[in-house]
Amino acid sequence: MKYFLIFFVFLGFFSSIESAEAGSKKIVVPENFQSGDAEKGSQLVESCAACHGADGNSISPDWPKLAGQNQKYIYEQLKYFRDGDRMNALMMSVTPYLQTLEDSDLLDIAAYYSDYPVSVGQAKNDEELLELGTQLYRFGNMKKGVPACTSCHAVQGQGNSLAGFPSVAGQQVGYLTSTLKAYRSKERNAGESSLMMQSIAQNLSDDEIDALANYMHGLYQ
Repeated sequence: MKYFLIFFVFLGFFSSIESAEAGSKKIVVPENFQSGDAEKGSQLVESCAACHGADGNSISPDWPKLAGQNQKYIYEQLKYFRDGDRMNALMMSVTPYLQTLEDSDLLDIAAYYSDYPVSVGQAKNDEELLELGTQLYRFGNMKKGVPACTSCHAVQGQGNSLAGFPSVAGQQVGYLTSTLKAYRSKERNAGESSLMMQSIAQNLSDDEIDALANYMHGLYQ
């Protein structure tokens, strides 16, 4: 019964997305998503490597890992940054560079990073924190209207490449924490999927966000 309830809540979030303002800007992705050229992408990522690493595995906990991320998600986010729909202080320095690139170039960059394996994360060995993170990620919290994260991001955190739902396994804790809080405050609002994440994050406390970030970072365990 629990899983049926999660399913219906999940559908409800998508319904809310469909009823969003008609004037909201949408990103156009081909129905048959075409993979980029990783070799060409390798020639375009010099400006990205300083923060995200040459292989997409960032060193700073506040900078997201791009390694192993699905192409559709990376492509969409790069378009949002390039077109000014998504703003981030850390990305401001490379936005002018992105504005010189075509859609095909962004696809190639996405292909380049998706080819690399993401580095293994290590969650904090805190029993209470892990228990809360496990519960929220796998089962959600129906009383608070929080669906299981597995609905979009899969049990092992690999995401959904066809839908463009991002991989979260091994992702940096600081980035996961700031992202969930940005959704909660509605600061991050680019794309239709952001409406769903805002609806979820608004029901999460700081402690719950910390627990989820810790759990997702260590999903390899």
